[in-house]
Amino acid sequence: MSRPAATHPLAAPAADPSLAADAAALQRALSEFMRIVQFRDRDRICCHDVSVTQCYALEAVVERGALTLGELAARLYLDKSTASRVVDALEAKGYAERRPHPEDGRSRLLAATAAGRRLHARIESDLRAEAAALLAGAQPEVRRATARLLAGLARAVQARMGCGPSACGGG
Repeated sequence: MSRPAATHPLAAPAADPSLAADAAALQRALSEFMRIVQFRDRDRICCHDVSVTQCYALEAVVERGALTLGELAARLYLDKSTASRVVDALEAKGYAERRPHPEDGRSRLLAATAAGRRLHARIESDLRAEAAALLAGAQPEVRRATARLLAGLARAVQARMGCGPSACGGG
């Protein structure tokens, strides 16, 4: 007896030809966009004395408040050992600190230091200025629709992964 082929949890549902073509176009556009943005961010963020991963970790603790290592690892899609190395680097640079967890004596919370919050603000300001420059030629309704579309796509990926915003890094 043959078994049905296993499907990947993020595999596309059976699609009509126009959906398949749109999905292919979206995949090409997202791949190109992410490749460009990823390398642009790496080059820009590195001049701020942190890696892209360290920047995402710092962003998480600035925007969400103190997090446990497990919470941070989940938000960054990293295993705990990799997240721990990221935290070690941020702590060594003075951008984050580990604090006792007020409710769990075995756990520690990662929090941004004042220097970490200042660094995050500088990086965020630079990235927002670049986003504004990219959007400057677009009509206001197109700018807003673009942000809504990207946020909706992020939520759709999280839902297909079977996790909510707090576990998948959104929120």
